[in-house]
Parts: sequence; structure tokens; C-alpha cells
Amino acid sequence: MIEAPYAAAGALTGFVVGLTGVGGGALMTPILLLFFGVPPQTAVATDLWFAAITKTVALPLHQRGDRVDWQVARRMWAGSLPASVAMVTLVAAGVAAGRIGWLSAAVGTAVLVAAIGLLLAPALQGLARVRRIAEPERFKSRQPALTVMAGAVLGALVSLTSVGAGALGTTLMLAIYPLRMTPQRLIATDIAHAIPLAVVGGSGYLIAGLVDGRMLLSMLVGSVPAVLLGSLLAARLSAPWLRGALALVLVLAALKTLL
Repeated sequence: MIEAPYAAAGALTGFVVGLTGVGGGALMTPILLLFFGVPPQTAVATDLWFAAITKTVALPLHQRGDRVDWQVARRMWAGSLPASVAMVTLVAAGVAAGRIGWLSAAVGTAVLVAAIGLLLAPALQGLARVRRIAEPERFKSRQPALTVMAGAVLGALVSLTSVGAGALGTTLMLAIYPLRMTPQRLIATDIAHAIPLAVVGGSGYLIAGLVDGRMLLSMLVGSVPAVLLGSLLAARLSAPWLRGALALVLVLAALKTLL
């Protein structure tokens, strides 16, 4: 049975994901925790699969015009997927799933870090652009290693909290590739990177039996049409104001979760 409140939350999150590439975990997980009282482990587990499926629906629209930078995505995967597998191993072994009382605090902290990243992204990109132009060869030589390290941080964070693939991932990509990442390419590459990461990260929770299938289905009923709409609008709109507004909402959600 489809539950309308979950479908509405899925629609809101799906639209934001389609438009900005951000919000699959940073927005949905706090909604599940704060408004629906879902247990932290179930919220993280279900949201990882929600993000994976929702972003898979959105990717073909964002991929048009060769917008996905596959070289950057592969470098991110080189760090994020092994880190995610390591975290999933802990989840499947029962060390992380169901036996940690601090997961809500971890989610709140991750959301706060993601929100700060969104707010600082323009400044970080500006500083990185200056260094990229001043020292082009040195800057480019460091990009592969920095990308792998950034992916590793995201892999561990997303697999534990479901937060960060979009909000923090886009910030890191802007800082590492300040000239290469146009807004449309940034969103498309971030979505492409996030899908395998969410699947791998969600697998441990699925094995542990923590994914709520009924809640996931209700969320997807709302998110699938909404993410398609947001993805279509993303090609025509530049929405930095939306990212800023989302960051402020995430700060409030993080503080509420932590307190």
C-alpha cells in the first residue's frame, strides 16, 4: 500500500535531486528521522536504495550531450567503492548496523558538513580556479590522487550515513576541477558517481534486513516523476539560489538532528 506522506517526501527530494544533483541522502534521511520518526539504521538503509533508484532514473536525461565526465567518475569510484565495501563489510558483520547508538549523531554531523560544503562551494571553486590558472601543470598532476582520496571519504561517509554523495561530492569536484566542471556536467557526473556507490553501500544494510520495502516503494512513487521533471528543468535553469536555500535547510535539519 502506498503511503502518501512518504510519496510526498519522495517527490520533494526527487525534484531537488533532478534539478541540482543534491539531496538524495542529505535531505531525505533527516526527513525520515525528524518528521517520520524512522529508526536511524532503517532510514539510512532505505535512503541508500531510494537514492540509487531515483538517480538511475535521472541519469539518462543528464547524460544527454555527453555531460557525464567519465574520467572523473572513474577516479571517484577508485576511492569510493573500496571504502564503501570496507564499510559494508562492517555493516554485514553487525558492527555498524543495529549496534551503534551514535548513528543519529553521525547523520546529523554528515548533513552539517554537507551543508557547509554547499555554502562554501563557490568560494572554494574561486580559490581553486586561481591556483589552477597560476600553476596549471602542478595543479593537474595532483588531480587524480586528490580525486581518489575524495572518493574514499565519500564512500565511507555515504555507506555509513547515506549523506554526502551529492552535497559534499559536488563541492569536492568543484574544488578539484574548478575549470572543467560546468553546472550541467557537475550534476551529471555527480549523479553517475553516486549510483554504484549507493548500491554498494546499501547492500550491507539489505543483507542485514534493514531496508523497509514498503516505505521505499512509497518514496519512489513520488520521486520518479519528480526527478524526471527536475532533470528536464536542470538543462534550462541555473539554480545557485536553490543550492543556497537547500544548504540553509540542511543546517537547520542537522542542528535539529544533533540536538
